[in-house]
Amino acid sequence: MNPADKKSLKAKAHSLKPVVMIGQSGLSDSVLAEIKSALLTHELIKIKIRAERDQRKQMSAQICLKTHAELVQTIGQISIIYKSNPNK
Repeated sequence: MNPADKKSLKAKAHSLKPVVMIGQSGLSDSVLAEIKSALLTHELIKIKIRAERDQRKQMSAQICLKTHAELVQTIGQISIIYKSNPNK
Protein backbone atom coordinates (compact mmCIF):
# COMPACT_ATOMS: atom_id res chain seq x y z
CA MET A 1 0.00 0.00 0.00
CA ASN A 2 1.48 3.32 -1.02
CA PRO A 3 1.45 6.46 1.18
CA ALA A 4 -1.32 8.14 -0.85
CA ASP A 5 -3.62 5.16 -0.30
CA LYS A 6 -2.88 5.17 3.44
CA LYS A 7 -3.61 8.88 3.65
CA SER A 8 -6.95 8.37 1.92
CA LEU A 9 -7.89 5.47 4.20
CA LYS A 10 -6.94 7.47 7.31
CA ALA A 11 -9.26 10.26 6.17
CA LYS A 12 -12.11 7.79 5.61
CA ALA A 13 -11.54 6.12 8.98
CA HIS A 14 -11.65 9.39 10.89
CA SER A 15 -15.44 9.35 11.22
CA LEU A 16 -15.72 5.61 11.97
CA LYS A 17 -16.47 4.15 15.38
CA PRO A 18 -14.69 1.00 16.63
CA VAL A 19 -16.50 -2.08 15.32
CA VAL A 20 -14.70 -4.63 17.49
CA MET A 21 -13.36 -4.23 21.02
CA ILE A 22 -10.76 -6.59 22.45
CA GLY A 23 -10.82 -6.76 26.25
CA GLN A 24 -9.20 -8.77 29.00
CA SER A 25 -9.67 -12.15 27.33
CA GLY A 26 -7.45 -11.07 24.45
CA LEU A 27 -7.58 -12.17 20.84
CA SER A 28 -9.78 -15.28 20.91
CA ASP A 29 -11.04 -17.27 17.92
CA SER A 30 -14.51 -15.75 18.24
CA VAL A 31 -13.09 -12.20 18.23
CA LEU A 32 -10.98 -13.05 15.19
CA ALA A 33 -14.07 -14.42 13.41
CA GLU A 34 -15.93 -11.19 14.18
CA ILE A 35 -13.03 -9.15 12.76
CA LYS A 36 -13.03 -11.22 9.57
CA SER A 37 -16.77 -10.73 9.22
CA ALA A 38 -16.47 -6.98 9.77
CA LEU A 39 -13.68 -6.73 7.18
CA LEU A 40 -15.81 -8.52 4.60
CA THR A 41 -18.69 -6.15 5.25
CA HIS A 42 -16.90 -2.83 5.69
CA GLU A 43 -13.33 -3.30 4.29
CA LEU A 44 -12.06 -0.52 6.60
CA ILE A 45 -12.58 -0.96 10.35
CA LYS A 46 -11.43 0.37 13.68
CA ILE A 47 -10.58 -2.03 16.50
CA LYS A 48 -10.20 -0.94 20.11
CA ILE A 49 -7.61 -3.01 21.95
CA ARG A 50 -7.57 -2.60 25.73
CA ALA A 51 -4.11 -3.83 26.65
CA GLU A 52 -0.58 -2.58 27.26
CA ARG A 53 1.34 -0.96 24.38
CA ASP A 54 3.48 -4.01 23.53
CA GLN A 55 0.47 -6.34 23.66
CA ARG A 56 -1.55 -3.99 21.42
CA LYS A 57 1.25 -3.98 18.86
CA GLN A 58 1.46 -7.79 18.91
CA MET A 59 -2.32 -8.21 18.65
CA SER A 60 -2.52 -5.79 15.71
CA ALA A 61 0.22 -7.74 13.94
CA GLN A 62 -1.55 -11.06 14.66
CA ILE A 63 -4.85 -9.73 13.37
CA CYS A 64 -3.26 -8.56 10.14
CA LEU A 65 -1.42 -11.85 9.70
CA LYS A 66 -4.45 -14.06 10.36
CA THR A 67 -6.92 -12.00 8.31
CA HIS A 68 -4.50 -11.05 5.50
CA ALA A 69 -5.36 -7.41 6.11
CA GLU A 70 -3.15 -4.33 6.26
CA LEU A 71 -2.58 -2.11 9.25
CA VAL A 72 -3.29 1.47 8.20
CA GLN A 73 -2.62 3.23 11.50
CA THR A 74 -2.58 2.85 15.26
CA ILE A 75 -3.48 5.67 17.61
CA GLY A 76 -3.44 4.78 21.30
CA GLN A 77 -5.84 1.87 21.78
CA ILE A 78 -7.34 2.15 18.29
CA SER A 79 -6.04 0.17 15.30
CA ILE A 80 -7.30 0.92 11.80
CA ILE A 81 -7.27 -2.11 9.52
CA TYR A 82 -8.08 -2.46 5.82
CA LYS A 83 -8.73 -5.47 3.62
CA SER A 84 -9.98 -5.08 0.09
CA ASN A 85 -13.11 -7.06 -0.77
CA PRO A 86 -13.03 -8.07 -4.46
CA ASN A 87 -16.79 -8.74 -4.44
CA LYS A 88 -17.64 -5.08 -3.79
